[in-house]
This record gives sequence, structure tokens and C-alpha cells, in this order.
Amino acid sequence: MSDSAHERAGRPAPEEIRLSKDGGTLTVSFPDASFAFTPEFLRVESPSAEVRGHSPSQRSYVGGKRDVRITAIEPVGSYAVRLRFDDGHDSGIYSWAWFYDMGSDREAVWAAYLKGLASVGGRREP
Repeated sequence: MSDSAHERAGRPAPEEIRLSKDGGTLTVSFPDASFAFTPEFLRVESPSAEVRGHSPSQRSYVGGKRDVRITAIEPVGSYAVRLRFDDGHDSGIYSWAWFYDMGSDREAVWAAYLKGLASVGGRREP
């Protein structure tokens, strides 16, 4: 998506994306908001087909990712990044709109994930 498409959709581009030295927090700062994400959140809510499937009914609740860390951040055009995790996952494309939307609704998203994980007998621990 082009920058102008993001502007039309009301999604600002981030001013900064910063990974903590220990890989334990990814902070994405927009002109009007800043969001700190844990690697676990980013991994289990990945916009990849592994997690999202190809429809809402195919949503997977990936467990055992409490201790996962981000090992690399790679730009994807001017609209997103690909995150690489120490468990080998690297297929999600995290758009600026995704970060903004998930950051804005993080508590509800996390609560829904925990409920879904429990419903399939999953655990956060590795």
C-alpha cells in the first residue's frame, strides 16, 4: 500500500520502529501514538497464513511463545516490515496499519487470544 493510500485510510506511517537490545520489546511510534509490543504478542497475532488462515474460521491459536524473541526486522517496501523470530517464524508482513490498529486495540486483542488459546487447551509457556 502506498503512503497516499495509508493517508486515505487514516493510517499514519511510523516515525520510529525500535527493538530493545534484548529483543523483548518492539516500540512503534506514530505521529499521534506510540505502541510497545511484546514479541509474544507479535508472534501469536502474526498477520501470516499460519496464524490467520485464509478466513476467520481458520484462525489458529499458537501457544508456547511466551519466551520468543525478535531476531531481525526487515523493511517490505514503504508500507511494512517482516519480523523474524527465534523460533524460525518469518512469514508475516506487518503493515503500518496493522501496527496502528493492533496497538490501538491491544488489550481486547490479547484477551480474545487468551480466550481462544484456552478454548483449544493451549498454553503460553513453551
